[in-house]
Amino acid sequence: MSSRTRQREDVDRAYAIQSQAAIAVWRSAFHRRRNWLGGYGTPSLASVQVLYIKGNTTITFSQPIPRRQTLAFKGFLVSGFTIFGLVFGAEAALVEHENNRRREENLLRREARLDLARRGLVATETEIANWKAARGRERDARDTPI
Repeated sequence: MSSRTRQREDVDRAYAIQSQAAIAVWRSAFHRRRNWLGGYGTPSLASVQVLYIKGNTTITFSQPIPRRQTLAFKGFLVSGFTIFGLVFGAEAALVEHENNRRREENLLRREARLDLARRGLVATETEIANWKAARGRERDARDTPI
């Protein structure tokens, strides 16, 4: 597999991880709020609006500071905190994925250095790349049915 193909697959995988993490953050936040406000069925746009209206009414009549704020400002705050949560949740998932990839790469490089040292070769970047390519060819030959 060429480095460009592998890089493209890594980019696609990272995008998928971020998308899944953002959706998971939204669902968990929605379900927490839905349970706090009494439960309203499935997460749809209509139920989100009902939750916002009920939550807005609850906060507005129970606290004096939110009572003085406009609906547009309250919507700005809700949008801002929602986007903040989605972005940072997706970023945390991506950082975790990158750390896992780095650990895997370090293990593979350590294995390559040990194998090259057993053969009496110096583990340069070129030798490690050649070792990875040879290992990939061996794995492909083993996996190919005859």
